[in-house]
Amino acid sequence: MTITENTRQVGTLNWFYREAAPTRDRQASPALFLHGLPAHSYIWREILPQVAAAGYRAIAPDWIGSGFSDKPDKRTFAYTPDAYLQALGEFIEILDIKPLSLIVQGYLASIGVLYAQQNPDAIDRLIILNSPLFPADKLPWKMQQWGLPFAGDMLTQDPILVDRTLEGGSGFVISDPDLAIFRKPFLKSSAVGRALLTTTQKLNLAQISAKIEQGWQSWEKPTLLLWGEGDPWLRTEPVQALAQKQANLDYLGLEEAKHYPQEHWPQEVGEAIVTFLRRQAL
Repeated sequence: MTITENTRQVGTLNWFYREAAPTRDRQASPALFLHGLPAHSYIWREILPQVAAAGYRAIAPDWIGSGFSDKPDKRTFAYTPDAYLQALGEFIEILDIKPLSLIVQGYLASIGVLYAQQNPDAIDRLIILNSPLFPADKLPWKMQQWGLPFAGDMLTQDPILVDRTLEGGSGFVISDPDLAIFRKPFLKSSAVGRALLTTTQKLNLAQISAKIEQGWQSWEKPTLLLWGEGDPWLRTEPVQALAQKQANLDYLGLEEAKHYPQEHWPQEVGEAIVTFLRRQAL
């Protein structure tokens, strides 16, 4: 299954996204995949073909400021949660992919959960992999340092931060060719480092997570919590407890996977996603 690389202008911003198209026509909602920090859409490379092979249009954008999407100056794009929410909504609108199934993973991708809760009519199903969902969830110290004055300026200009973070969170070695692709945006321009610094400074996870926690009270869409249980940064127990409270939330744990389950457990993750999309469509 071929993955194409595309660029779409949304207002003044250019979004880069990867897409795998289904080989047969099927009346199914598209699947939109959102990455976390400091990754980009390449982290879904093994999952997109599996989902497309099952008959779903699979799309994975790079967030503004990440990967190969635009990295505007902070005077042009604020890099706040509200700015990301608005930009994501505009991207979804211009691709005309509503209703969609939303699959998210990572710290920045928690904004996707907030988008879903605020726009339930746009969402068919929601799948969450290892993302902060509770006010007690914090950025790991490794990431907090990116937002520090002076130190953050230097750290976010070092392409090796990608290796250290992705391998540190996943607990496994990533191949050199794959790491080279993850690093490439940092080697092309210093703007990606500046965007990462500003995003880290303005992310305000506590506020996002508090809104997400409250949002579950009115959330009725089918949701899968697909969790790498060895995550060194996010606890498993609160996620399991959340799933037990609501009938529309299912939990599936991957015992050996860690913060980036899709990176080293793509077969298991892909199968779980496809099974959930199909089961809920019956």
